[in-house]
Amino acid sequence: ETVKIGYYRQQAQELEDNLRVIQYIQGIRYEVKTAGGENITAEKMLEHFLFTGSDQWTYIQDLSGGERRRLYLLGILMEEPNVLLLDEPTNNLDIETLTVLEDYLEDFPGAVLAVSHDRWFLDKSMDHLLALDGRGNVSLFTGSFSEYLAEAGSPALEAENAPEKKDSRAKREKSKLSYKEERELEQLEAETDSLQQELDQLQQELNEAGADYVRLKQLHQQAQEIEQTLEEKMERWLQLQELKDQYERDNGDGSFCPN
Repeated sequence: ETVKIGYYRQQAQELEDNLRVIQYIQGIRYEVKTAGGENITAEKMLEHFLFTGSDQWTYIQDLSGGERRRLYLLGILMEEPNVLLLDEPTNNLDIETLTVLEDYLEDFPGAVLAVSHDRWFLDKSMDHLLALDGRGNVSLFTGSFSEYLAEAGSPALEAENAPEKKDSRAKREKSKLSYKEERELEQLEAETDSLQQELDQLQQELNEAGADYVRLKQLHQQAQEIEQTLEEKMERWLQLQELKDQYERDNGDGSFCPN
């Protein structure tokens, strides 16, 4: 099969302001075929992307910034690509459009490659990651971003990626956790588990919210707040866990001696 790439750029291409919404989409295609072989008209696709009724006859020049981004995204999908490149798609899309995009990607028959810092989007839409560690290394990971963060703190992965260090008393003492830090590590593990459960519950509520966009916006805002807290606690947990793992490797017995 011929590769056909659809590229969603952070900086959207200019749209023709003198066209109506329906004219712009029909100028690309009058209908598209789904993975199941069903033909969907341009009007139906517009409805799916929240341009309903008279909205389809609005001039592009009268659209809001968010509506223009949504129309730009739909125009790319109407080209029927089988490889979709998304450059930071969550930066300029509103919550309603993001929800539509995530639903669309669930049934997308081709390959999707996304560059994103949005953990929520990655967890929802991606099942393989190319992770850049900031030191020039790239690793392939199968799973969600949350799973990657959890595994990145494991002793096995730390041992694989940690640079060689001299086995000196100074290094060992520097790596040893205090009693207070050990207690903090245990507390962080419980807190991150609890926050992840809250996120899972919110995800279920988002899936059940349907077209209630007011409720979707509220849930998404709650999820972002919890996600930010979770990332902060996960970062601190990784920092402490790395120190603890390094100390145990240097000592070779895995023992812990509180100060």
